Amino acid sequence: MIMALDHVRDFFHWSAFHYDPLDFTQTTTAIFLTRWITHFCAPVFVFLAGTSAWLSGFKKGKKRLSAFLLTRGIWLLFVEVLVMNFAFTFNFHPGSIFLQTIWALGVSMMALSFLIYLPKRVILLLSLAIVFGHNLLDNVHVGGGGFSELGWSMLHESKFLPLHPVGIFVLYPVLPWIGVMAAGYCFGELYTSLTADNRKKKLILLGSLCIFLFIVIRFTNVYGNLGPWEKQKSLVFTILSFINTTKYPPSLLYSLMTIGPAILLLAFLEKPAGRFSKLSLPSEGYRCSITSFTFTSYIPPLLLPAC
Repeated sequence: MIMALDHVRDFFHWSAFHYDPLDFTQTTTAIFLTRWITHFCAPVFVFLAGTSAWLSGFKKGKKRLSAFLLTRGIWLLFVEVLVMNFAFTFNFHPGSIFLQTIWALGVSMMALSFLIYLPKRVILLLSLAIVFGHNLLDNVHVGGGGFSELGWSMLHESKFLPLHPVGIFVLYPVLPWIGVMAAGYCFGELYTSLTADNRKKKLILLGSLCIFLFIVIRFTNVYGNLGPWEKQKSLVFTILSFINTTKYPPSLLYSLMTIGPAILLLAFLEKPAGRFSKLSLPSEGYRCSITSFTFTSYIPPLLLPAC
């Protein structure tokens, strides 16, 4: 539903054809927020996919989990390159191939299929090093139009490469997403080693820490994002500039801004009251239980690493 806000604007609002909704010289607060709110979708989904992988491995063991993640990752690459690109163009010979969300999920799952054999502490340190350190590579650029440029683009720099016979548009460079999914994998231990009350305390602490780090690092305007925030024509627009972080690739501040509130939300949705807690799909195959709370996904199971 949140993602649909952005896509509906793309198709039905005249601004989609005239200006970027994040362009402060032309946008409005409402139009800006239809784009900004969707930033929560991709990082939270990738992060919790890692968490789901941990829960699956806790039951099945690392060997079965690794095989599952590897084959599921390969399948997602197939879906992205062949199925989704055809769905966008209705052309069996498209002029361009787009590597987007499903591609990033697939590669991240394939990477995680190998990372899970490392000690958990090593996985955690590696994931944090990627999430917190990959912005050091922002000024590294590879040109030439060959496979080296394509490889670097796939890894860290979003760009379009007009290769022959088909161009490739890498919208989701995978390095930061691998870090996010690996961090989510380590996060999953909170759901297998703690009681609900202790877990809630940890979630509140961790979510609050992410938000605090976002505010402090963003305020300095020194590191963690491709673009700095700037004083705008009004206080509201200045705040919007402050939260306007880079998604392609997801910057450190982008990840902290989105995953922090999501972790806080998990803390308070552990035991939801009312009918919301009983929502489910007809098929039991879509349901994944984490302690007493049942998460129900409305996304096809081909995207889920577990459950």
